[in-house]
Amino acid sequence: MMPVVQLLRAALKHAGNRPPRCVVQTTSAAHGVRTHASSCTDGDKPKVLITGGLGQLGVGLAKSLRRRFGKFNVILSDIRKPPNHVYKNGPFIFSDILDYKNLRQIVVNNNISWLVHYSAVLSAVGEHNVALAKEVNITGFHNILDIATEHGLRVFVPSTISALGPSSPKDPTPDLCVQRPRTIYGVSKVHAELMGEYYHQRYGLDFRCLRYPGIISADSQPGGGTTDYAVQIFHAAVKSGQFECNLRSDTRLPMMYIDDCIRATMEFLEAPEDALVSRTYNINAMSFTPQDLTREIQKVLSDFKVTYNVDPVRQAIADSWPKALEDSAARQDWGWRHEYNLPELVQTMLTHITLGNKLASAF
Repeated sequence: MMPVVQLLRAALKHAGNRPPRCVVQTTSAAHGVRTHASSCTDGDKPKVLITGGLGQLGVGLAKSLRRRFGKFNVILSDIRKPPNHVYKNGPFIFSDILDYKNLRQIVVNNNISWLVHYSAVLSAVGEHNVALAKEVNITGFHNILDIATEHGLRVFVPSTISALGPSSPKDPTPDLCVQRPRTIYGVSKVHAELMGEYYHQRYGLDFRCLRYPGIISADSQPGGGTTDYAVQIFHAAVKSGQFECNLRSDTRLPMMYIDDCIRATMEFLEAPEDALVSRTYNINAMSFTPQDLTREIQKVLSDFKVTYNVDPVRQAIADSWPKALEDSAARQDWGWRHEYNLPELVQTMLTHITLGNKLASAF
């Protein structure tokens, strides 16, 4: 089977490539090849639009992109009113991805060249409102895809572990395998992966997609995902010393600290097209269970207690997902490396939340 996979990857590598907008230098390291983005000239700096920008990842990615390309070259958008600090940190615009005409006007009027599409209804929420999930995750995505193709944009659309299903290999899950998810969110992500690859092959669209594991951040509130417990548990540990988990104690899932996720997204966005063998990559960092996470937190907060009240909907979703993602292609093709493992994650999260609470109480 291996020669067949290699032939497929080689064929994808040479199909529809276009020159990158920014020069990227690749250097070798002791553990393999690593890609470093060089500085773009002023004329090469992309103009970036981020949809769903007030979600878990949008604000953090905007901050990194603005440091890289300039404050006014990155526009956050959403259908909600942002907090004041978001207004002050750079351009924000109202944008409903279901309004094709308005979205197209934004792209044209602001000379957008990269489009990062984070708007989505997540897994647990989607199961309670399938109609809304279909509209936002599929119809909205089609609007993004068509506008990006029409205007020659580089478009990034995240996928997740939700794109895998019960019949997928679980430990680890490779890039190419049987998927067949059982949530509307997962189905919409498989649809996005395949449509993006089709548009790349058919129309030359510079489509890029990463399968994210569960993302953990101290600065944002959970948004209705099955992996949200891994954010909520830290706030509970600091605030009350008690937490009720809605997944079984032995539920192992792949996870990643948000700084690693944002850095991976930045590196992938800037990677030259001829380095990309495929259009959708797994990225991985660590895998743990609620019990593993609890024990690591208890090394710092010894009195912390966790009880379990399993939500059957969320548990069924988690049971269909991988225990780990196999990401050797991302490490080989564009130099992906994670920096945070479980001990570093726990120390960082507890420090951020504790300091944040102290600052909040001081004012």
